[in-house]
Amino acid sequence: MSRRRGNLLTSFNFAFDGIVHALRTERNMWVHFGIAALVLVAALFFALTRLEVIALLVAISFVVITEMFNTAIEHVVDMVTDEDDPRARIAKDVSAGAVLVAAVNAVAVAYLVFYDKITSVPYTLLSKLRGSPIDVMVIALFLVILAAIALKATTHRGTAFHGGWPSVHAAVAFGAWVAVTFVAAGTTFALPISAVTGFLAVLVAQSRVQAKIHTLPEVAAGAALGIAVTAVLFRIWYPI
Repeated sequence: MSRRRGNLLTSFNFAFDGIVHALRTERNMWVHFGIAALVLVAALFFALTRLEVIALLVAISFVVITEMFNTAIEHVVDMVTDEDDPRARIAKDVSAGAVLVAAVNAVAVAYLVFYDKITSVPYTLLSKLRGSPIDVMVIALFLVILAAIALKATTHRGTAFHGGWPSVHAAVAFGAWVAVTFVAAGTTFALPISAVTGFLAVLVAQSRVQAKIHTLPEVAAGAALGIAVTAVLFRIWYPI
């Protein structure tokens, strides 16, 4: 069981290393991540339904996945041959075409989701500013992960889940603590729920330091990132 668990964790680590590598080497990945962040913030601003948010998440994931496949195919082709082989060119062109199809699909989905919302802004803006706290929490944590991975890619230190600045685990743990605190606010057990969640976040951060995977400053940076992003989103769209 321990070997299986180790292999599973290693596989996840390798997978996220691939995302970080794509961010470090591919300019288009930065474009995709930036647009994804803007779209998710817009989803909160216009108070989309959960079905609409799911459609956006699927479209965003589709674009990122195809871009990563395109990067992988380009590396494999370059490894196989350095010559101007028509077959190599076709492989690269087809993979790039897949990215284009995914991007066009994402634009179409965004148009269908946002068109009515945008055209009705003058009449419904004030009534759309508050959304479901669960929806805000999901999007906030997704943005925390995007921001943490992007920062880790820019620092060129560590891997996705092993070392480097900031700690993604700490960012997600403390972001979840802030989100749960906002969601539980006003309930009978708001304080104990927040305290237990905060304690669990501290344990996550402490385990990263104790295992010598992250330093204390790296964990602190991750915690600050998770708290800041989640708190800002909740203060704007779902204030206590």
